Formats: sequence, structure tokens, C-alpha cells
Amino acid sequence: MSQQNLEALDVEAIREEFPILEREFDDQQVVYLDNAATTQTPDPVVDAMSDYYRRYNSNVHRGIHHLSQEASEAYEEAHDRVAEFIGASGGREEVIFTKNTTESENLLAYSWGLNELGPEDEVVLTEMEHHASLVTWQQIAMRTGASVEYIRVDEEGRLDMDHAEELITDETALVSAVHVSNTLGTVNPVSELTDLAHEHDALSFIDGAQAVPNQPVDVEEIDADFYAFSGHKMAGPTGIGVLYGKKELLEAMEPYLYGGGMIRKVTFEESTWGDLPWKFEPGTPPIAEAVGLHAAVDWLEEIGMDRIREHEQDLARYAYERLEDEGDVEIYGPEPGPDRGGLVSFNLENVHAHDLTSIMNDHTIAVRAGDHCTQPLHDKLGVPASTRASFYVYNTREEVDKLVAALDDARQLFA
Repeated sequence: MSQQNLEALDVEAIREEFPILEREFDDQQVVYLDNAATTQTPDPVVDAMSDYYRRYNSNVHRGIHHLSQEASEAYEEAHDRVAEFIGASGGREEVIFTKNTTESENLLAYSWGLNELGPEDEVVLTEMEHHASLVTWQQIAMRTGASVEYIRVDEEGRLDMDHAEELITDETALVSAVHVSNTLGTVNPVSELTDLAHEHDALSFIDGAQAVPNQPVDVEEIDADFYAFSGHKMAGPTGIGVLYGKKELLEAMEPYLYGGGMIRKVTFEESTWGDLPWKFEPGTPPIAEAVGLHAAVDWLEEIGMDRIREHEQDLARYAYERLEDEGDVEIYGPEPGPDRGGLVSFNLENVHAHDLTSIMNDHTIAVRAGDHCTQPLHDKLGVPASTRASFYVYNTREEVDKLVAALDDARQLFA
């Protein structure tokens, strides 16, 4: 990333929209490097949700009064805005609101997987999958008799695409892959995986929880059949996620949650379902959260997703180089480059990741320790846990320096 581009991104001005970053504990200002888990929420998003509650709080698609009409319009417009953001030309009909990426994956698994998979079918995953995908398809396979295969991760932390070509065959029904690994930071070749799936008449599902917040994503350019992500990882609120699906596939799928708001007609004998996307959104939906997600998308696009990606990659590259220079730090995932996202997972020699994270907290540095919901991947790496520093648009190189400086305390304590 050029210095000119760095200067064009006014990080200090961006930080002013996040009062939480000014918080102090023991006279130390918060250094928030846990963005792969949840990003912070800027004032415009909080203001938009507050405006909903203060001015037009009402249920949607339920009433003809003014407040309900305003709420319904805002809720529907949020679908349209998200569709535009990810390049879904089918509009709101291809955008289903859920609680999070995990629920999006379960919706697909129960609505499509339980009905379409059988003992002759294979689901192909990757060894770097989040538990939200791995566990879900593992359980669906147990119920349907389908088998699950895993594309290998090589020593550099990338997918073995030769192995992918071997695994994806005419018996493959679905290829499910994470777009960006939340542990390795690897940006996977999801378009290539989707092409391989389609060559064998299989469908593709992409877990974009770590991609949509951090880089431009066009689901139609990828040609994904399904794609999922979460609001709380993209400067939006918790409690809302998205499942994108091609219209013709969603129309053919049965809902797996039932109730009000998703029906067309109900008798004592049978029920029929409403139009997309509402047939997959029963009950009172996340209205305020949808308003907040709309505002988050506007906020991100005003900054520019290309600039966000460049800023994060610059921080990840800087952190990688600083940690590599330490000599006693093991870093996981590819070397810095276009196929690495904005996070770095590592371990300090002779210090458990949980202990290191506790010491970081003494410095008011928020990082994550554990297996990051990728236990099988950590087993493959031969470590029980790792420490993860993950960056967002409001982070700085100075904060990376504080992270590296705090390693000395851990060394002294565990010497």
C-alpha cells in the first residue's frame, strides 16, 4: 500500500466516530485488536438504530398505520441496500436476514441439506472451516447418510487446489468453503472452488464472515450459489446476519422455521408460504438491526472497501514483519500478500495463548486466544490454541507496536 493511499484514509477522523476506543482501564487507552470476533460500531449506525426506536418503532408487514409503514419500508430497503452492496442483481428476493452467519449456514443445511442430500452424496469442505460450517454439515451428513470430505491445507496455510480437484467429483453435491480464514488469514480462491463445483453440477456455499467486512465482494462475480455473513463483523449491530442465495434455488427450498409473517394462506389442514425473502423470515424480524446494517453498509462504502482492504493488509503485513523479527514467535498462515487478510495468529515460545492474552489485557490490549472455532485446524497445526490479533479500519501501526512491546512482559513472567 502506498503512503499516498495511507494518507487518503484519515484513520484519526474515523476513530472519532468510535467513542469506545477512547475508553481507559488503569490509565491505559483501549487497543482493540479483536475485530475478527466483533468490530466496533460507529456513531452513524448507533444513531440510525436510535432513530428507529425514537421515531418509528413498530412491527413490519403487520399494520397499515404510519409507523408500521415507515418501519416496513426501512426493513425492505435494508434488504435492497445489502443486495446492492454484495452485487446481488436479484435484489431483496435474494437476501435473507438471519441472526448471524451461523444461523445462515443452518438455514441452508436444514432447508436444502436435509431434503436434498442422501447416502450417495458428498459434501466437500476445507480443513480451515469454522465450526459453524464444519459441525453443521457434519451433523447433516450423519442424518442423511452423506459423506464429508476435506480439502487439505498446505504447509503455507493455503488450500491444496490439486487436492480440491481430486475431491470434487460427480458425487459432490455441495462445496462449502470459508472465503477468508479466521485463523490463518488466508484469502481462498472461492471463484475457482465455485467453478469446480459447477463443473460437477454441485452447488457452492461461501462463508464470507471474514470477507464482506474487509474487502469488496461480488457474489455474482464469484458465482456463489449461497453466501453468508454477519452484521457485527462489519461495523454493524449484533443479532443480524445475511444469507444470499440465487433466486431460483431459494424458491425451490422449503423453510425450516414457521410462524407468522412467512405464510401466504393458512387453513386447519395446510399452509402455503409467502414470497421471497419473507418465507424464510418468520416472526418479528430484526428490524432495528436491519436499519443498523443499512447504515453500516452506507458507512463502509463511504470510506471505500478497496481502501479498507488496503489498510488492513498494511497493518497485517506490518504486524507479521514485527512479530517475525522477534525470533521466538511462530506465525500461522501465508506470508503477507494479496491472499492474506487483515489478521495474524501466532504463539510466543513457552507461553500459552491464554496466558499471553491475559498479559495483553494487563496492557489494555484486546486480542483473542483459543482455537477460534477451528479445533481441527489447530490439531493439524499441532497447537492447542493461538493468539489472534485482527485489524479494522480504525486500527493503527502504533497499536501494533504496543502489541509487540507487551510480549516482553510475557517473556519475563515465563522465563
